[in-house]
Amino acid sequence: MQWQEVCEHSDLQNLPFKIELDEKGRIVMSPAKVYHSVFQGEIAGLLKSHRKDGKVLTECAIKTYKGTKVADAAWASKIIFKKIKDESQCSVAPEVCIEILSSGNTSDEIEEKKSLYFSKG
Repeated sequence: MQWQEVCEHSDLQNLPFKIELDEKGRIVMSPAKVYHSVFQGEIAGLLKSHRKDGKVLTECAIKTYKGTKVADAAWASKIIFKKIKDESQCSVAPEVCIEILSSGNTSDEIEEKKSLYFSKG
């Protein structure tokens, strides 16, 4: 499955959890608890108040060589935002990508996501 298909598929709209694609196009689901949403909102608010020279994104889909990964929050400069604003997934990662850790995350998983985001910008 491609990310554009995920975005357009009616059964995958308004889900109570985040989904990503792995390198084979398979859907990977990540249920989020309420505290996760609270942290996400707080972080987005802090980014917006401290960095007015760009755009804050939540649930930011980023195309990587290992599939589509979704940062919980991100900040993109005006230059990067201009490149990605009309894309269904970012071809270039925003300058700041934030993952909110949960008990289900492993250190290997987070290190891999960091590496993937850095490789895209």
